[in-house]
Amino acid sequence: MTDWLSPEEWTAVHLSLKVALVAVGASLLPAIAMAYVLERGRFWGRQALDVLVHLPLVLPPVVVGYGLLLGFGKRGPIGSFLAEYFGIVLSFRWTGAALACAVMGFPLLVRAIRLSLETVDRKIEDAAGTLGAHPLWVFLVVTLPLILPGILAGMVLSFAKAMGEFGATITFVSNIPGETQTIPSAIYTFTQVPGGEGGALRLTFVSIAISVAALWMSEWMARRVRRRFLA
Repeated sequence: MTDWLSPEEWTAVHLSLKVALVAVGASLLPAIAMAYVLERGRFWGRQALDVLVHLPLVLPPVVVGYGLLLGFGKRGPIGSFLAEYFGIVLSFRWTGAALACAVMGFPLLVRAIRLSLETVDRKIEDAAGTLGAHPLWVFLVVTLPLILPGILAGMVLSFAKAMGEFGATITFVSNIPGETQTIPSAIYTFTQVPGGEGGALRLTFVSIAISVAALWMSEWMARRVRRRFLA
């Protein structure tokens, strides 16, 4: 692939994979917790929280990116705090691109896990509880294995969303080659310059190949998990 792609194109591919993997990894545990709260929780404001979690699905990505810039930019309340006390700068950095992708993919991850939680037979969990198991232990030993296919499906959806994210990313971290220029940003750049059609086409094929490979791996892992726990 390194011979087929130019160094600039390969950098965009590598950066996209890094950003997508970090985005999924960073949002996985919060997504599991949020899905459990929304599915099993009964408290005032749950519907409002549900709307807030799924808001990035319906908002224009540019709006999400601008919101991140206002909150996590160098002059934003969260961004200035992180920069001053921890030396963490997210705007116009690849870490900011990972944050934008995590925010955009978070609703898909939560939704897949929540749908998987809906199919869990509560009687199995109750039976484990009657034997004296702690609720956290019941979740880890009983519930988590049962919802693992849903978690894998959500991770693939979130990964695919991160690989294709453009609007929120370019608004929050711009389009800096080698730092924040992911595959979608690089394709956009190639389409704006004369003779860039070849680069755009090559990156399009790479994006399709990565997405297909991710979907195949997800299905393969999900089948192995089902066979293991249903055997």
